[in-house]
Amino acid sequence: MINDHRIQFERPNLAELIKQNTVVDLHFHSRYSDGNNTVEAIARKAHELGIGIAVTDHNEIRGAVEIDGYQDVFSIPGIEMTSREGTHILIYFYHIDNLESFYTNDVIPYMGNEIMSSTALEMEEIIKRARKFKTVIIFPHPFCGVYTGIQNSYFPEARRERLFSMIDGVEVINSENMNKSNLRSALLGFNLDKGITGGSDGHRIPQLGKVVTYAPCRRSRKAFLDAIKKKKAKVIGKEIDLIRKVTSNGVKLRSNIKNYPDLVEKNLKYSYTVINSKSKEIKETVKRSLNGKKKRSIKKYRAV
Repeated sequence: MINDHRIQFERPNLAELIKQNTVVDLHFHSRYSDGNNTVEAIARKAHELGIGIAVTDHNEIRGAVEIDGYQDVFSIPGIEMTSREGTHILIYFYHIDNLESFYTNDVIPYMGNEIMSSTALEMEEIIKRARKFKTVIIFPHPFCGVYTGIQNSYFPEARRERLFSMIDGVEVINSENMNKSNLRSALLGFNLDKGITGGSDGHRIPQLGKVVTYAPCRRSRKAFLDAIKKKKAKVIGKEIDLIRKVTSNGVKLRSNIKNYPDLVEKNLKYSYTVINSKSKEIKETVKRSLNGKKKRSIKKYRAV
């Protein structure tokens, strides 16, 4: 059982939350990557709900830059990058011009064939480059079905521990994720004792605000991002239902058609890694079992 008052698995009452908090959906996608909606539609909905928004497109910042121009919408500049391993990482910036500089110098030169492809940068290198700027770095959906979450077989435990020491926190609730995976992510966030975030990971307007991050702070980027770093932010929300998941996955699938060869290659590599990892576990289990039987036989022989 997770005993952390900062994480609530329930439908957010946005009207009540915004009375005393800055409330933001920290994970949303526009048409510039694999989302279904324009930035104009996203901004309109965020304004209607009275919440802030981070347009965090995959390896793309046009959505984040565009929504920054809406004076009546509170926004956090961000990007969801795909590492060479195929794993995702969210990077939030205090200043929009820093995001633009980072994208120009540290993302574009390392882009893959398509917007959804992996970049040429390994995870450690992405974090190192992002740290040249004032940022908040988060691992989204750390537990999920495939390699896009950091808790996957590509990363040995020692390497994961090193990576966790380099970032500011993890996303503990993601509306696109399965409940079981979100519970594991929440437990990870609790055990790491770092900042936590939550977001809808929305690809369609109806998902906006289903999961939010909130903090009792001024409605400014600095105050809000500082609250995450200082572990003052909280997360509330629930997963979307199966029908909406199917619809959302259909939107993503259409956007990913061009990226199909890259996805197949990554899935094959990941499958091999998982099989190899499981094979090692089985070998170790058998070895321990045989060693245990051997020791028991020796003791029995000596006793005789």
